[in-house]
Amino acid sequence: MNLALIGYGKVGKAFARLLENKRAQFPFRITGIHTGRHGTAYDARGLGLEPRFGPAAAAVEEFLERAAAEVVFELTPLDPAAGEPAISHIRAAFARGLHVVTANKGPIAHAYAALRDEALRAGVQFRFESTVMDGAPVFNLVRETLPGVEIRGFAGVVNSTTNVLLEAMEQGQSLEEGIEKARLLGITEADPGYDIDGWDAAAKTAALANVLMDARVTPLEVETKGIRRLTPEKLAGLKSKGKTVRLVSRARRGRSGLKMRVRAEVLEAVDPLAMTRGTSSFLLVETDLMGTLGIYETNPGVDQTAYGLFSDLVDIARVL
Repeated sequence: MNLALIGYGKVGKAFARLLENKRAQFPFRITGIHTGRHGTAYDARGLGLEPRFGPAAAAVEEFLERAAAEVVFELTPLDPAAGEPAISHIRAAFARGLHVVTANKGPIAHAYAALRDEALRAGVQFRFESTVMDGAPVFNLVRETLPGVEIRGFAGVVNSTTNVLLEAMEQGQSLEEGIEKARLLGITEADPGYDIDGWDAAAKTAALANVLMDARVTPLEVETKGIRRLTPEKLAGLKSKGKTVRLVSRARRGRSGLKMRVRAEVLEAVDPLAMTRGTSSFLLVETDLMGTLGIYETNPGVDQTAYGLFSDLVDIARVL
C-alpha cells in the first residue's frame, strides 16, 4: 500500500522509522512527502528516512496526483483558530478517492461532522487516533468496543506540555524555564502560547466532543482559561498544602445542553487527574451503560504518536 505524507516533522519522521522497522510484516511504503519548508519528494519504489527533496509542488492537488498513494497522512502543525490548511488538504484527498489519517487535531475540532460525511460519500476511510492522546486508543476504543453506549461527558488532562510547565513552576522555575524544558522534550506546539493559553486543550476538547458526543462545535465554543496567570509562588504555596494545579478539559451534556471548558483547576494531590506527571495524560469518559471509564498513558513521546498513525493505517488496510 502506497502512502503520501503532508508534513514531515518529528511525528512524520518517527512514523517513517516505525514503518521501516515493521516493513517485513506490514509492507507499506511512502511514495511522496510534501513539506512547506523542505520541498517535495517522490519515489514510486518508496522513500527512505532521509529523502532528497526537490522543489515544492505548486499545490497539494499536484502532490497527491503525482504521489500515486492510496492513503494520505495530514501531519501539518495545528491551527487552532480555523483548522486550515489541514481541512483543505483532507478534502483534496477525499475528492481523489484517497483514505486519510491525520494527527492534526484542527480538522477534527473544527469540521469533524462535515469531513466524516464527505468521507462516507467518497467511500473512503478517515482516521485520527493520534489527535488527542498520542497513540492511546480513545476513538478506536469507543468505536470498536462500546457498541450502543452513549457518551454523556468526559474530564481529562490532555495537554502534557502544561504538566511540564506547572511542575517546573512548582519547583520554583519561571514559566520561560518551563517552556525551554518542554521544548527539549519536543512536546510544545510550534507556538507555545497555544499550550499556555489553553488553545491546544480547547482543540482537543472540541475534537473529543465532536467525535464522542456528536457536538458539532469548534474550539471557539469551549470556555477556556490557560495557565499564564499562575506564578511559581502560587503553585509552591498550593503544593505545601497538598494540592496541585492541572489544566483540565471537561464536557458534559445536561438538560441545558452541552457545556465545555478548559481551566487550570486546583486539585487535591490524591485526585486521579492530579496524578498526571510529565508527559502523561488521563481521560475519564462518562457513559450511560458502562459507568465511567479511564484511559491513562504514562509519559508518551513522539513514538507513541507515530504508533497512533500506524494503528489507524493497519485498521484501514484491514477493512479494505
